[in-house]
Amino acid sequence: MEHVIGGKFKLGRKIGSGSFGELYLGVNIQSGEEVAIKLESVKSRHPQLHYESKLYMLLQGGTGIPHLKWFGVEGEYNVMVIDLLGPSLEDLFNYCKRKFSLKTVLMLADQMINRVEYMHTRGFLHRDIKPDNFLMGLGRKASQVYVIDYGLAKKYRDLQTHRHIPYRENKNLTGTARYASVNTHLGVEQSRRDDLESLGYVLMYFLRGSLPWQGLKAGTKKQKYDKISEKKMLTPVEVLCKSYPTEFISYFHYCRSLRFEDKPDYSYLKRLFRDLFIREGYQLDYIFDWTMQGSESNRLRQSGRTSGLVGPSAERTERTAARQDVPERFSGTVDPFARRTGSGSGHYGEHTKHRNILDSFLAPKMISFVFLHYIAAGGNWNSGFWKAYVICTTHARLLIQIKEGPHHHLGMGAHQGRLSCQAADQVLEIPLTQTAVT
Repeated sequence: MEHVIGGKFKLGRKIGSGSFGELYLGVNIQSGEEVAIKLESVKSRHPQLHYESKLYMLLQGGTGIPHLKWFGVEGEYNVMVIDLLGPSLEDLFNYCKRKFSLKTVLMLADQMINRVEYMHTRGFLHRDIKPDNFLMGLGRKASQVYVIDYGLAKKYRDLQTHRHIPYRENKNLTGTARYASVNTHLGVEQSRRDDLESLGYVLMYFLRGSLPWQGLKAGTKKQKYDKISEKKMLTPVEVLCKSYPTEFISYFHYCRSLRFEDKPDYSYLKRLFRDLFIREGYQLDYIFDWTMQGSESNRLRQSGRTSGLVGPSAERTERTAARQDVPERFSGTVDPFARRTGSGSGHYGEHTKHRNILDSFLAPKMISFVFLHYIAAGGNWNSGFWKAYVICTTHARLLIQIKEGPHHHLGMGAHQGRLSCQAADQVLEIPLTQTAVT
């Protein structure tokens, strides 16, 4: 039995879950466009999907804001349909062995500050700034950062009178403790300064690989939050940012100098990082570390040296050297990501054999790719096709869509000849045989 949402969207398989409910892949039955469908039980103790859908409506039209396609009630579920996006920055961080180069961080920082600024201009705080809540786009938007998950967002001023919410204390921690501002830990009502301070912690997390207050043990959640708070307050920003450009120290000093109702100077913060970007001699080519990772993976595979490409190590502590000699274009295939879970973090090692199968299809034809993201068939790997998105770096950006379904068993070689660079946005279907994926 097919489930159709709002008379327009066919519900596909589940691709994630979390405190909000469940996330499904869907398709517009009229246009064939793929979408993301969020389901939340109407009996949920803390329903937030209706509130979140209102935020999407209020934020519509902003760069990096997913398009809200439909919201309503279907049976026993609140349902929201939005754009299908690519991997989160947490997914990509894991893929890049849990380190981003300075160049990648600076390119991301500029867009992320813009997203936070836009929400603030619309009168809302995000209040849960973290890598999982920033996603890359797909297709022509593969280099664009999107901000998602407005379930904890809060209006900080009246849009007509511009009156700011009052200063309060003794507030419970809202958001994610790892990235929470010092004032949030102290129980102070959040304002614009806190979103920006949280963003600073995200940027240092990307550069360092971890934050000093990660991995702390405690008996209860409150005790853990207290330990994180204590460690955060006892870590000077000069220590947090040691061995990294002083612009990051300046960023934190500025954010922490803001008073509760102050409007941040977003242009100053972006200028800090843009000037550093220029001084380092980087090109704004939107070639991120995950792009380069795929290029290196392809080069080593072709030379026969494939060790060390299996998956990221969360324990790795040595800093990956930033690549400064970046070509205008690159050739190579980025390994596919693990199916997204509710946490937003991928688990890659278990999918290595499947990743290599996809590589073997793509590598022989020498097609240039910026990014590859797949949504794997759930449950039984041997039962069907995979679904993959591939964005080509040439003028023809193509979407490869590997569908689930029954198929006959053909050898891999029979399909290799069919893989060729198609016209922009054309869908290319490549079946993977049962023999190939076992």
